[in-house]
Amino acid sequence: MRIDVITLFPEFIESCAGIGVVGRAQERGLLEVVTCNPRDFATDNHRTVDGRPFGGGPGMLMTIAPLRDALDRVRQASTEPARVIYLSPQGARLTQEKVVELARMDRVILLCGRYEGVDERVLENLVDEELSIGDYVLSGGELAAAIVIDAIGRLQDGALNDAQSAEQDSFAGGLLDCPHYTRPVSDDLGEVPEVLLSGDHAMIRRWRRKQALGRTWLRRPDLLTRVELDAESRTLLDEFRRDYRAAEN
Repeated sequence: MRIDVITLFPEFIESCAGIGVVGRAQERGLLEVVTCNPRDFATDNHRTVDGRPFGGGPGMLMTIAPLRDALDRVRQASTEPARVIYLSPQGARLTQEKVVELARMDRVILLCGRYEGVDERVLENLVDEELSIGDYVLSGGELAAAIVIDAIGRLQDGALNDAQSAEQDSFAGGLLDCPHYTRPVSDDLGEVPEVLLSGDHAMIRRWRRKQALGRTWLRRPDLLTRVELDAESRTLLDEFRRDYRAAEN
């Protein structure tokens, strides 16, 4: 997969994409992250890419020409069709379901705004969709783009050393993840649940499913309205609720 990022701070994107799972994915040839700076397409001595908004108001907007030329150059770099995504707090919320959809594409172009954003005509004519990582405002789209790249990159086949890691992620099945423990078995902070030491894989699977259901019920009950639970899951969730309420009393 190829991800092109149009950004005024290519060094930031390159740094983020060069480490960890995404860095390994690039080393293994599973993913390619390429940056393009709109300033390279500015035509004045100051390499200007912004202008004051018509109608007045604070801040500056990124102008059409450098962004359009950058997009044209990026599109020409590969024959693969690409979906252009603008990172914006006004976009649809990024979810794991959306990440999975993007990870299956051959190519994505991420457009990072700065200042007060970009000229609306860019969004109306050159962008396919807008994505938001949350209900807050950042100084620019680079941090959001780095998050999208990481989320997509780790889902490329072979990016993770254990393929089951992605399958057990929070949101992978519509639920939050279950608790996890490692050595030591006993510590001042607590004990590892005995079921995880039992070697009984069926019981461990059941316990993990129960904990994932319960944690979702406690922390993100809205997620439970979006998934269809089978009979076993409903039973496990009922058990968790009873245990939780008993412990409270």
